[in-house]
Amino acid sequence: MRQAECLQLFAGYGIELEYMIVDRDSLDIRPVTDLLLEQAAGGIVNEVEVGPLCWSNELVLHVVELKTNGPARSLDGLASVFQDGVAQINQRLQGMHARLLGTAMHPWMDPHRETVLWPHDNSPIYAAYNRIFDCRGHGWSNLQSMHINLPFRGDEEFGRLHAAIRLVLPLLPALAASSPVYGGGANGLLDNRLEFYGHNQHMIPQIAGQIIPEPVFSQKDYEEQILQRSYAAIAPYDPQGILQDEWLNSRGAIARFQRGAIEIRLLDLQECPLADLAIAALVCAVIRALCRETWRSLHDQQQIGTEPLAELLVRVLQHGGDEIIAAPDYLACFGHTVGRLPVSSLWRYLFSAVEDEVPYVYRAPLRQILEQGSLAQRMLRALPPGFGRKDLHHLYRRLADCLEQGVLFA
Repeated sequence: MRQAECLQLFAGYGIELEYMIVDRDSLDIRPVTDLLLEQAAGGIVNEVEVGPLCWSNELVLHVVELKTNGPARSLDGLASVFQDGVAQINQRLQGMHARLLGTAMHPWMDPHRETVLWPHDNSPIYAAYNRIFDCRGHGWSNLQSMHINLPFRGDEEFGRLHAAIRLVLPLLPALAASSPVYGGGANGLLDNRLEFYGHNQHMIPQIAGQIIPEPVFSQKDYEEQILQRSYAAIAPYDPQGILQDEWLNSRGAIARFQRGAIEIRLLDLQECPLADLAIAALVCAVIRALCRETWRSLHDQQQIGTEPLAELLVRVLQHGGDEIIAAPDYLACFGHTVGRLPVSSLWRYLFSAVEDEVPYVYRAPLRQILEQGSLAQRMLRALPPGFGRKDLHHLYRRLADCLEQGVLFA
């Protein structure tokens, strides 16, 4: 998308949901995304348009992405659009004895043994990543997320949107964590996907930075301070320049100037599209309020540094909504005058502040999430102490059923 064609703030929304393909009985991963796309398109392709959605490949062959076919004008109604897409794919997968599964990590996949990279078009890009980073680990081949793309037009809107998104990023795992289990066990973290995501390119730290983007608010500064430094850092490993593009940047939100959007990447995939879109609706409503300077001026928002936001993100990964925020300047950006507040309480306060801007269909699901906790918390409560493979199979079968039925896990 050329800059002149870019939408203005909140004039559109791009949503991307990544799903695992698993065996209908065993729930082991099934690397058949190319066969699915070939069946839908009549030939092996990277993506196929199916009504208002596109189905596309990802890095590994057991993951398929559903995304809006261009910006959607509203989030209202998108949950049912994605649910229809899930139903269509599951219908096609029946002939392969497979089905889709939500959540952000497969609970017992062995990535070193089971990873199969996409072998078709775009494979030079994936091959380059694999050569440099070895994509057989959990941090590459066992991660599913929701991405939200929000548009901007010009530097003023970019600076406003980037400032707001930076403030919200550390809070997202408390709302959306869905990866408490991997490798057959639980380690106490609610969002293992982000723990792996933050370290999967550690040998070239400039690519992901501190996950929270630096406080830069113009295209020129962003390209100089983030993109060019990333390109220079990877150049010795990528002499042909295959990876030197905007998407190399792996921060928790990345600027896509070529299409005039910022892509938010820190949200774990949920159990069904209704839950994903409900979370997206709340996150976007809060970002919109920040962009309007509802609680604090743009200048004050832009003064919050990267270090405290990155430290808060790490603590929220560990403690979820129970983490206590003790940063008055940060809380003031959301209209809070108290000096200390649990993250879960902040989310409940923010929902009450922006509820009228959240489409009605998403309000009940959000109340359930805010009352019962993130999907990761609900999953752990459903598992018995000392759980084993049989318990995990039972839990994830229930989650696959939630996806087919379009209902939240309770």
